[in-house]
Amino acid sequence: MVANAFRHPVGVIQLHGSVGDSGSMSKCRQMSFRFISKNFAVDVGLLRKGQCGSRQCKLQVIRASSSQTSTTDPILSTSKAESALILIRHGESLWNEKNLFTGCVDVPLTKRGVDEAIEAGKRISNIPIDMIFTSSLIRAQMTAMLAMTQHRRKKVPIITHNESRQAKTWSQIYSGDTKKQSIPVVTAWQLNERMYGELQGLNKLETAERYGKEKVHEWRRSYDIPPPSGESLEMCSQRAVAYFKEHIEPKLQSGKNVLVAAHGNSLRSIIMYLERLTSQEVISLELSTGVPLLYIHKEEKFMRRGSPVGPTEPGVYAYTKSLALYRQELDKKSH
Repeated sequence: MVANAFRHPVGVIQLHGSVGDSGSMSKCRQMSFRFISKNFAVDVGLLRKGQCGSRQCKLQVIRASSSQTSTTDPILSTSKAESALILIRHGESLWNEKNLFTGCVDVPLTKRGVDEAIEAGKRISNIPIDMIFTSSLIRAQMTAMLAMTQHRRKKVPIITHNESRQAKTWSQIYSGDTKKQSIPVVTAWQLNERMYGELQGLNKLETAERYGKEKVHEWRRSYDIPPPSGESLEMCSQRAVAYFKEHIEPKLQSGKNVLVAAHGNSLRSIIMYLERLTSQEVISLELSTGVPLLYIHKEEKFMRRGSPVGPTEPGVYAYTKSLALYRQELDKKSH
């Protein structure tokens, strides 16, 4: 029975390290590998003193982590080699409405922003979602939560609290059935909007009058020039892309379908990485509030499938075969 259990692939192994001149493992000084499955990741180091024979090697678990629960959709029909990535810029905020520089100030959505988030949810209601990442700012979190109220699987998004042992213990779910009907939501400051420094809270038109239109345009649309005491797009990109590569991409590689609700500049940074855009191409990229973008991760590549148009449209939105099968399963269960 045990042998049968391991006939099927359960994860991905990533190998890191260097070998000796001969290219042989027996000559290597240090080697490590990472095993990633859908709900578990472990980093293992192979440590040696001098040359390594089979009796001289020592395996040491460096770090292990697991998700709070197995949340992969049980009706999911998508290929294990394929996963969906949905990017959504938050809906309109109260400071968007007032034309103020918002940056990292924590401002909620307007009524229009709430409607945009709900509409975004309708557009992605037929796409599988196993995990959600948002920034630490309320407008992105509201967008993700409101969007998920429209999903046909009716799973409940639950923010994970791992900031302390007590927070993790107090937010523990003890019902297996409830866990299966929930989706973990991870918040990360690295996905926050670009920090606009001394411009935060200022009216954009008044700022242009004060500093000059060209200077303000340079601060807003250049790649590597920050506003006073703030971040450039390049600086925002460094933290957002590093977080994506370390925390989100491994989830996609393991087969999970991920929703990321964040901000104009942090998402532009991630798209720059996904589509290998130049610094000149990314500064001209515009993202509308509340409009989801769909990417497919397959064979270590990201393929843009456009923007989902909604469940009422007959032509679907650049579905892959696997996503079409998933929707068919949803339709069967609704009848």
